Amino acid sequence: MGLCACAVLLLVSAVREVALQSACKLLSWEQDSFSRDGELIIGGVFIVHSEYMSSELSFTKEPEPISCEGFYNRYYRDVLAMVYAIEEINQTPDLLPNVTLGFRIFDSCLSEIQALRSTLELVSGEKVLVPGYGCPNHPPLVGIIGETFSSLTVPMARILGVLHYPQISHSSVLPSLSDKQQFPSFLRTVPSSAFQNTALARLTRHFGWTWVGMIIADTESGLQGGMNIKISIEDDGGCVAFMERISPHYPQDKILRLVEMIRSHSAKVILVHSSEVYVKALLEALHALKVEDKVWVFSASFAITPGLFANNSWKILNGALGIVPYTEAMQGFEMFLYNLHPSTSTEDIFIKLMWEQAFHCNYPENNRTKLEGLKEYGKHLPPCTRQETLGSNAISLFELNDLSYTYQSYLAVYAFADALHALVSCTAGHGPFTDGACANPDEIRPWQVLHYLKNLHLEPGMKSGISFDVNGDITASYNILNVQISRDEVFQTVNVGKLTPREANGRDFIINETAIRWSDGSSQVPSSDCSKSCLPGFREAAREGEPICCYDCVPCSQGEFSSEVDSTECHKCPDDQWSNERRDQCIPKVIEFLSYEEPLGLTITISATTMTLLAASVLCVFIKFRDTPIVTANNRELSYILLLALMCCFLCSFIFIGHPSKLTCMLRQTVFGIIFSISVSCVLAKTIIVVIAFHATNPSSYTRKWLGSKTPKCIVASCSLVQISICLTWCFSYSPFPELNIKSNTEKIIFECNEGDTIFFYCMLGYMGLLATVSFIVAFLSRNLPGSFNEAKLITFSMLVFVSVWISFIPAYLSTRGKYMVAVEVFAILCSSAGLLSCIFFPKCYIILLKPDKNIRAHLINKVKGKLIIDKIE
Repeated sequence: MGLCACAVLLLVSAVREVALQSACKLLSWEQDSFSRDGELIIGGVFIVHSEYMSSELSFTKEPEPISCEGFYNRYYRDVLAMVYAIEEINQTPDLLPNVTLGFRIFDSCLSEIQALRSTLELVSGEKVLVPGYGCPNHPPLVGIIGETFSSLTVPMARILGVLHYPQISHSSVLPSLSDKQQFPSFLRTVPSSAFQNTALARLTRHFGWTWVGMIIADTESGLQGGMNIKISIEDDGGCVAFMERISPHYPQDKILRLVEMIRSHSAKVILVHSSEVYVKALLEALHALKVEDKVWVFSASFAITPGLFANNSWKILNGALGIVPYTEAMQGFEMFLYNLHPSTSTEDIFIKLMWEQAFHCNYPENNRTKLEGLKEYGKHLPPCTRQETLGSNAISLFELNDLSYTYQSYLAVYAFADALHALVSCTAGHGPFTDGACANPDEIRPWQVLHYLKNLHLEPGMKSGISFDVNGDITASYNILNVQISRDEVFQTVNVGKLTPREANGRDFIINETAIRWSDGSSQVPSSDCSKSCLPGFREAAREGEPICCYDCVPCSQGEFSSEVDSTECHKCPDDQWSNERRDQCIPKVIEFLSYEEPLGLTITISATTMTLLAASVLCVFIKFRDTPIVTANNRELSYILLLALMCCFLCSFIFIGHPSKLTCMLRQTVFGIIFSISVSCVLAKTIIVVIAFHATNPSSYTRKWLGSKTPKCIVASCSLVQISICLTWCFSYSPFPELNIKSNTEKIIFECNEGDTIFFYCMLGYMGLLATVSFIVAFLSRNLPGSFNEAKLITFSMLVFVSVWISFIPAYLSTRGKYMVAVEVFAILCSSAGLLSCIFFPKCYIILLKPDKNIRAHLINKVKGKLIIDKIE
């Protein structure tokens, strides 16, 4: 049973083979392709028309006549580049000698169905499509060049990958085509758009465009490429304001809504990642509605061509930038185009359409049923004379100012030629196949050609000058073009730079900005920002819910700075520096201390000097009138000591003024504390003596023995000794020292004395306060003692002033910093000393100097008890 089934299958296969071979003998290549015979055939699938009236793809019947519309010379130029390259190779004796290349070129009409049909027809060699079968009586097909767009290339690449036919695209940039598992036989002479993403992001960053709109083709490849470009722009710090899809099949109302969105949007730069056919209607609508204030940047997918647009809408491209694959000169190609004529290119099915467009005439023999649909075309045009010649008109007709993708088509032919040359030049035993075998030149297989293409290396004599990497890609390199339309409406593209993403040492991006002309005719780079640049001294603060490129400019805080435009953050100044008023740089902090030169220091100096002289004057008065009753009645020696102490108190203010040093820091508080303790001790001694004197009026009183000069001296000495002990311990254990304080005040460096251990400082103040409090209490309790010589009331007032000043000093001292803290302490010293001087001594000086009549013994003695007291004190 199994043998019978196998026999039946073999019989059916044999019958099918005979039938197909018979069909191959009966069918010849129909004239729906541009064909030329040769020993080896290179196939081509190109877009020549942009519209296709589709019919079913059938494997069981001969397809219906195709109907294509929208012929474009710009696309036809790529076909001619392939033809020119093959003619040039056939005339070159050093490349493929004794081998004639032929070609067969199909028009896909921008249709996936037609591209797939053309591919299968090239592989099968018949009108009835038979996948995996090729007519043996046709010359071998070594490979296919095409397609133009990635959306058409993908279905071709899947079929050809299964059949192991090499395919070289001159324009498809979809990154996924580099996946050799999906597309094992696909190669290309243009860089993958993966590098284009980097190139476009670098271009927008160079011009400072951070707010960019995007128009992408409404296809899978367009969406994928658009998202990659968006990510690259955002990685470089830019933002995509919007990303809208576009398709040639969109209705008019959708196009108009897109136009209105572009017109009203704040983004001034629009990046187009799409083929020119997809955005044709959009750009024409923008031109019609006079939306001319945008800067257009085109990806490598867009062929910059004015011939595509109608009604002069190509003027909207003025000032646009575009990147195109790197292009070199094609020697002789222009002359080839000049000499084109329908009478000499009878096999060219496209040339008559080109001729009609070039000379606005009607070529009667043109087969429009297959190439221009069923519409009536040209019936109102005069007939062509056939005597027309292109000549220099070819420059504008074929837009020869940009040959980027045309050159890639030319390059693809030479890649095939170099691979075939290596194949036929193989030496037996040194071949790339099993046991050093070479391919049979008489029976070349497509997979053998693919092997040589993948291993194509730069060698002397290779015209293509390219090599493919493991992914079938070439090294990325782009030219930057600028569209410039002169006042007399001459369209030209100027090469203004080069982008090579993989290049190192700063050579990856070269641009000549002076050669660029923008849409307004100037060389001033237009701006496109969501927010204005933040000047130095400000930082960017992102707006909630908006892209990072939309921000407010916030001034830097005190002590911070930003020295660059568009800083994202403010930087803290070093500890010894402070930000200037503009917050754009740090300046050294001012070193602050209480100096003699400034008004505050000068005022304190004058006040201390004046009060010192005043105290000295009082001392002189007391010395001069030392024998008068009022001086003798108030303990003459204590008064001298107190006046000297007050003079020293005034003079110790000078230790607090000026540049701090180790000595002055050590003496400041200790000298002040000791001298003030002596002063307060003298006051306390005076008060105690007065109290004792009034309670010792009885001659037999026990307290009378405390009256005399020894008691006050002991009081002063013992009270002062305690303070001296505190200060000496302070100096020897935690001695004060000068330091630069950079933390207390953020704007200045305070040059101050570090008190070492503040416990000793407050102990010193506390002890002084204790003495003053005791003196105040004793004097207050004795304030009503009789006698005009009684000092109790004067001491009470002086201690009240003293205590009030120092109680006020503590919060004021703690709440200030720097020189003002020193000034507060000096002020307290001067005020408290002045209070003692004025309250205790000025009334006596008044009597001594102005009321001498009261400075007599009779006036002071009102009763015997007073006399006895005076005598005893004396």
